[in-house]
Amino acid sequence: MIVSRRVFVAGAASLSLSACMGGGIRATTPRATSPMRPQPNAAFDAWLNAYAGRARSAGIAPQVVDRALAGAGFLPDVIARDRRQTEFTRTLEDYLAIAASPERIAGGRAALARHSATLRAIEGRYGVPAEVLTAIWGLESRYGTEKGDIPAVSALATLAFDGRRGEFFESQLTAALRILERGDTTYANLRGSWAGAMGHTQFIPTTYQAYAVDFTGDGRRDIWADDPTDALASAANYLSRMGWQTGQPWGQEVRLPDGFNTGLAGRGATRGDWAALGVRAVSGTLANAPASLILPDGPRGPAFLVYRNFSVILRYNNSELYGIGIGHLSDRLRGGGPIQGDFQPDANGLRLGDRQELQRLLTRAGFDTQGADGVIGPNSEAAIRAYQRARGMPVTGQPSRALLEGLRRGA
Repeated sequence: MIVSRRVFVAGAASLSLSACMGGGIRATTPRATSPMRPQPNAAFDAWLNAYAGRARSAGIAPQVVDRALAGAGFLPDVIARDRRQTEFTRTLEDYLAIAASPERIAGGRAALARHSATLRAIEGRYGVPAEVLTAIWGLESRYGTEKGDIPAVSALATLAFDGRRGEFFESQLTAALRILERGDTTYANLRGSWAGAMGHTQFIPTTYQAYAVDFTGDGRRDIWADDPTDALASAANYLSRMGWQTGQPWGQEVRLPDGFNTGLAGRGATRGDWAALGVRAVSGTLANAPASLILPDGPRGPAFLVYRNFSVILRYNNSELYGIGIGHLSDRLRGGGPIQGDFQPDANGLRLGDRQELQRLLTRAGFDTQGADGVIGPNSEAAIRAYQRARGMPVTGQPSRALLEGLRRGA
């Protein structure tokens, strides 16, 4: 998405509002695809009438304004989603387990093969590797299968009316009307996430206006079509305009020597003498370019040197985990291997496999977690609370090593 997304468990003012306002992948919670039901709201209707005047004053054709807003409705579920944007702490292991899951890697390789000619043509024009574009496509909309089906005009009008970020969302609504005025898509097809991020690569309307391109040459910049060409080219154009350096890597996993001064880590510390300091590439050799060292899982976890293109990826979503997710998934799509460093446990002392086991054992004991992906979300928390209540334990809803050990014993 392009809106600076933080790492939310649930997707933005960088480019996308993608997982909207979250952490990039709904590695995190999936974007809703079922239509939301509009509800009567007299105050919203009054706001919409006033906005119609402002839109006309901004130069948008009256017939476009009238037609677009005639179908707009107040969506209380959008407000609820906006209010629920609680930020969760997700470990690197958790994030990559979703961002570069076996299913996402397999889907990406299939998509890359299916659209190879198109992706290589886009790469040839903009200099952004096909694998990077495919990785963005995979994290933003799961290769076009989760583009979102919420009417963008209704969603944006609801958020603008609500007022929490009223000025921002009104600017997005006005940009959406300009998209319709230009004829890039139809009124019925202008759909996306609950916060207005749209298409295969989840552009918000203002980003669309500035960076979307008509790569197919049909006169429309269509990021919504089943054909992802314009959407992928638009993402490439965005990255290119943000300063993508052709032929340079995003980053690479490295090993640090014993006793290494981890105080040298941080994206603000760019240097070119890492090899002289004993830093070695996990695979191949260090790239010959200035880089920063980042330790997203702490000093004992996997280490990465990141280059200029990593910062460009963060313009799409300003989260280091997102940047590593895109980079690592792109590496896997070109045949690279998994992360070699040792992932560290979470704040509860549990690793991903521990949490998956916890979920399986809870479900087996009759407390269904609705899956065993290792993500402790509302379903798992409810199952833990029910289990704790049934066993006469303090009810916290939180995982722990003691809880896991008790389940293993059948307690």
